[in-house]
Amino acid sequence: MIRLKIGKRILRLQTTIFLMICAVVAMVLIVVYAMFGIQVSRQTKESLENKAISISRTLSRTSTVIESLSGAGDPEAVQRYAERIRLANGVEFVVVLDMNGIRLTHPDPSKIGKHFLGGDEMKALHGQESVSQAKGSLGNSVRAFSPVFGKGGRQLGAVAVGVSLSSVQTAIGQNEWIIYWGVFIGACLGAGSAFLLARKIKRMLFGMEPGEIANLLEERNAMLQCAKEGILAIDGQSRITLANAEAMRLMRAVGLKEEPVGRPAGEFWPALRMNKVLDTGIPLQDMEVALSGLTLLVNVAPVKVGGRIEGAIATFRDKTEIGLLMERLSGISLYVEALRAQTHDFMNKLHVIIGLAHMRRYDRLEEYLTGTIERIQAETGTVVRQIKDPVMAGFLLGKLSRVREAGVRLVIREDGILPESANPEVSRELVTIIGNLLENAIEAPAGEADKMIRIGFLYKNRMLTITVEDNGTGISEENGRHIFDQGYSTKGKDRGIGLYLVGRSLSKLGGSIDWGSQLEEGTLFTVKLPYLAKSDDQHD
Repeated sequence: MIRLKIGKRILRLQTTIFLMICAVVAMVLIVVYAMFGIQVSRQTKESLENKAISISRTLSRTSTVIESLSGAGDPEAVQRYAERIRLANGVEFVVVLDMNGIRLTHPDPSKIGKHFLGGDEMKALHGQESVSQAKGSLGNSVRAFSPVFGKGGRQLGAVAVGVSLSSVQTAIGQNEWIIYWGVFIGACLGAGSAFLLARKIKRMLFGMEPGEIANLLEERNAMLQCAKEGILAIDGQSRITLANAEAMRLMRAVGLKEEPVGRPAGEFWPALRMNKVLDTGIPLQDMEVALSGLTLLVNVAPVKVGGRIEGAIATFRDKTEIGLLMERLSGISLYVEALRAQTHDFMNKLHVIIGLAHMRRYDRLEEYLTGTIERIQAETGTVVRQIKDPVMAGFLLGKLSRVREAGVRLVIREDGILPESANPEVSRELVTIIGNLLENAIEAPAGEADKMIRIGFLYKNRMLTITVEDNGTGISEENGRHIFDQGYSTKGKDRGIGLYLVGRSLSKLGGSIDWGSQLEEGTLFTVKLPYLAKSDDQHD
């Protein structure tokens, strides 16, 4: 993580990037300045030295200088000539020397006829060109010497051209200003580019700081790993980029044991059809994928960034788990329906009581209350005597109101009992089983005017037998082959789930269900399942 800390303060990402880029630009500019500064200084000095040697070499070949050194020329003429050359070329001095090192010319006429100072003229007086740095009568200077030869190749003397060191430094300084301006402009461009780049990166990261991005990533990973759905994601090239823990578990359950990340989705798991969603951008919803005996409910949706499809994500879950959830919801809905019916029945009775009291028919009120109480006591007594499981007893008491509301008589057989279960989970599953069987019997078409449902319980040798019988029109042989199929119903759309849930609950409890039906006479369902009573569990 890129973080810059100054004291106790941690700078923001944009500031950190800006300062780091500026530091890199500054280091590069320092190196460039050092390299070019040395090069410019050396080239400037060499340029002035070459200028001086060129002037001295040219003068050593002029007739005026040669005649002056051979004694045939006018001394004042060579002095004027040397001064004219010095002023024209902007050098510090042009001095003509004889073989004894005596000056024939000098910018200061009083120095003419005196010995040349510095001691660096000897090479020139011995026939060699040379460049040196020495201190003379005019101060420190860079000097260029060229020998002068007469007819026959005899050396007559030498010419010395000097450039003041202060002039050299001034020339170097003038050239260095170009470097200074270049460094300054480069620093401004670097700082501006650093600012724009830092702001661009900040926008690309949606204005978040590295710490915020890290926290978001950790939260995202935690959410993905904790999700009950399997999650599989692919990028724009159809490569798998993510698979959470639940996805790995489900893939192992269906026989896909290889590492998925980095693999092409079309090769690794073509049944998900993620490539199709990536190409078309059309999501796939509630698609059933069966593999190795396991059925998954799959949803695949495209991932769009800026209106472009950049990948796809698939979520899937074991359909069995969804069925279990549906069972639980079905049980809750049965409870709610029973409470609603009981409330409706109670309100009807309350209206009758209020009406009789308002008419002051207290004799009829007493008769009505007595009959109602006796019926409730009879129903309650039967339920309490036969049903020892409090969950099932409460459920059936509530169901009595729903049955009466539907105009059906519910009879609980008195030749058996339902003991309290040692496992509360079994009680909840029984609510699903009995509730759906009763609903199926209530909604069955009436074969007689007096519609009746009989329910019985028989517990013996840790086996529970439940019978639910109605006197409806019965079930035809054709319909009977499909009554336990999910979604199959003769009662309309969005039905056909009740008996399917009964079968699922019995499969979970290790039970079975048989049924028989006669047209226009009725239907009998018989459920058998292992059942451990609480009293048996305590004895064990």
